[in-house]
Amino acid sequence: MVNSHVDGRAGIDAELVKRLIAAQFPQWKGLPVTPVKVDGWDNRTYRLGEDLTVRLPTHESYAAAVGKEHQWLPILAPSLPVAIPEAVAKGEPGEGYPHEWAIRRWLDGETAAHDRVDDLCELAASIAGFILALQRIDTTGGPAAGAHSFHRGTAPAYYHDQTVQALAALEGVIEVEKARAVWDAALTATWDGTPRWFHGDIASGNLLVRDGRLAAVIDFGTSGVGDPACDLVIAWTFFSGDSRETFRTAVAQDPATWSRARGWALWKALITLASDTDVEVNHQVIAEVLADHREHA
Repeated sequence: MVNSHVDGRAGIDAELVKRLIAAQFPQWKGLPVTPVKVDGWDNRTYRLGEDLTVRLPTHESYAAAVGKEHQWLPILAPSLPVAIPEAVAKGEPGEGYPHEWAIRRWLDGETAAHDRVDDLCELAASIAGFILALQRIDTTGGPAAGAHSFHRGTAPAYYHDQTVQALAALEGVIEVEKARAVWDAALTATWDGTPRWFHGDIASGNLLVRDGRLAAVIDFGTSGVGDPACDLVIAWTFFSGDSRETFRTAVAQDPATWSRARGWALWKALITLASDTDVEVNHQVIAEVLADHREHA
């Protein structure tokens, strides 16, 4: 037994996973444990044998997702048009690791990228279909948006202070007044609809494609029940031109929801640009959001 607590990416490795499996799920202790090729920030993921994966949150702020996903993934899956992670088992803190952790069924596919997709318009329609199917699922007892979803599904106003600070920091770098107009529009386009299921992070890294088509949607850690506007952000972070218009038409959301979605996309791009992260990408997202506001607001 390791006495010191393991927390953060640096303290999680294959040896820890092997110890946790041996202690809590000895039926799988002989299976090889290997890191996945593409990993996220919130969790470290390892392949367990051929058919399973192990996901360990890197911080306590991500740990709430384990129990939520374990409960709700089996309920959501039958109503969705593509595969989502299958919850197999839930591990407990141990071996110095302080959080619950998850064992899931392995899903084949590669993360979505423009050069891995045969037809971007087809992908856009498929993602829109997934979002609409998710929104139709009964929300009774579902997890209301809040801290567990990093406030996706609530009003963008939760991140107002961050956005204002980023705008001040980017004076002279972007068109601040135009960006402020987009943000103000997002704040005034309040959500007054019936709460719906949302994924919370519909992004290329959470979309698996196989043979050029959408095969699975993964990582429901920020999912919940509330305002689904956050699920539209991929319109500017991945799509453009015809594929964006295909997505807009197929997902069939009202203008106010699109205003809040532009706010979500702008907030994230602003705070990451202000921290000098992915500068070119975030400049492009901001420019696309501003242009979209001019055309559709």
